[in-house]
Amino acid sequence: MSEFTLSHLSGHADLPEHIAVIMDGNGRWAKSQGEDRIFGHQNGVHSVRQVVEGCAEAGIKYLTLYAFSTENWNRPAAEVSALMELLVHTISAEIPTLQKNNVSLKTIGNIKQLPENCYNELHSAMTETAHNDGLSLVLALSYSARWDILNAVQVMVNENSPADINEKLTDTWFKSYLSTSQIPDPALLIRTSGEQRISNFLLWECAYTEFYFTPKMWPEFDKKELEIAINTYMNRERRFGLTSEQIKI
Repeated sequence: MSEFTLSHLSGHADLPEHIAVIMDGNGRWAKSQGEDRIFGHQNGVHSVRQVVEGCAEAGIKYLTLYAFSTENWNRPAAEVSALMELLVHTISAEIPTLQKNNVSLKTIGNIKQLPENCYNELHSAMTETAHNDGLSLVLALSYSARWDILNAVQVMVNENSPADINEKLTDTWFKSYLSTSQIPDPALLIRTSGEQRISNFLLWECAYTEFYFTPKMWPEFDKKELEIAINTYMNRERRFGLTSEQIKI
């Protein structure tokens, strides 16, 4: 039996350009298996690989994964340490797969907060994959949308006079100060585990994003689940504040 692929979606006119994912449920899935939380995170790596490969096959241009929030630093120290070790190992191990699938690695967030070995591994992987021009894989690390917005406001105020701000201030101009300035807003946001909130993730960018919530825990999410999410998105009508009649003109 051939491996399941999403290549049949490539070139579809309604394909989302950018998919963002809140990878939730690792801990609860591990608990259901009688294991500790890190077991869930370890198994979640397989789902990351599935989704990255699926998006590359389908021709998605951007995939943003909410890998570690600023709030996650408040988790038990042992779990945070294990997550950082897992992140370093995973990034190093996945570089050949990223190269094979023509994927470039990027980040958003306050990555200077990461441990030195993690930061260095991340920087090395981004450099090695920078020439790839297929899918852009964006890892949100030590990220929160409120942090990003506040940081953007601070930089904007420091760099401009009040008069300049009043004259230039538009959605597009403000976004140029966000860490997502070079990334289009997500067309589709997926959250696993049944929770129905966006947890301080891409608050500015999700103004017109389509949301897809699934009860599947993250370690259960694979290419077939990704296809279901994409098909659900493609069957929706995106109006951006207009009426259905205006969209059809």
